[in-house]
Amino acid sequence: MKVAIIGAGTSGLYIAHKLAKKGHEVTVFEKNDSIGNKICSGLFSERILAFVPESEPLIQNRINSVLINFPRKSIEVSFSKQFLVMDHSKLDHLLSDLCRKVGVKIVLGNKVSNIPTDFDRVIGCDGAESVTRKQLGGKEPSLRLGIQGFVPLQTSETTQENFVEAWPCKNGFLWKIPRGDKLEYGVITDINTAHRTFVDFVKEKNILVNNIKAKLVPQGLIIPDNNKITLCGDAAGLTKPWSGGGVVWGFRAADILIENFPNFNSYRRKTKRFFIKKIIFSKIAVTLVYLVGFTIPWMLPKRAKMESDFLL
Repeated sequence: MKVAIIGAGTSGLYIAHKLAKKGHEVTVFEKNDSIGNKICSGLFSERILAFVPESEPLIQNRINSVLINFPRKSIEVSFSKQFLVMDHSKLDHLLSDLCRKVGVKIVLGNKVSNIPTDFDRVIGCDGAESVTRKQLGGKEPSLRLGIQGFVPLQTSETTQENFVEAWPCKNGFLWKIPRGDKLEYGVITDINTAHRTFVDFVKEKNILVNNIKAKLVPQGLIIPDNNKITLCGDAAGLTKPWSGGGVVWGFRAADILIENFPNFNSYRRKTKRFFIKKIIFSKIAVTLVYLVGFTIPWMLPKRAKMESDFLL
């Protein structure tokens, strides 16, 4: 089949590569002049190696746990699977190289304002503000804002700590991630309060960050009832309700799409069946943990363990 993919992000390139390997004629349209997500923490569970085994050389650090710092108590939560620190932009470049090797045509600097009509199937992977979703008249996902900044380290100060830290805040959290030659600090929370929350945090901690960037993070499950045009990744709101991470969730949905291609209605049904309970359970779990952590923290254990990607 002749397939158009709108957006050369991680999900779009992954789908393009897999469909081209199956013999389909795939064209990817990207609005930017270059490949590479430059605004992402790049903290992926080790499941990513099952989806893209070629990404193993990109690993910068391995994370075993998170220290969650509530105002009156800290909890150490270990992960069922390690998290891997990678450069997201390099991951996208790797996927684009894999695409080109199997004949995928990648068109850069091409902002698609209308859904292409001369393709057998169209897949929108064009992010939080998806043009494809808007063209289809789909509902909008809920949006939060993610902000990140970096503290460079001297050679003698390089860190390979195997844990990250998080500070819960209203509708989100702040974080610290060790990245070898630098530390990353960031926040994800409501759009209107994210900047002030981040500024107050770094000021309180006496942290001088640079290279500050921001990005919208969608959340929902928006897949159209359409057998010719569909959505995946951030365009479909496929991000974890607790962390905002979307790469592994996007890959899992992409695999469902590929397994059911070209039947987008089957993809829609099976993706909803897989994710809806996980989304609902995750939202309830996060609400309860925050409620207990802020009001009756003594009820929380000092240590806990969690599933890295799906909780349920």
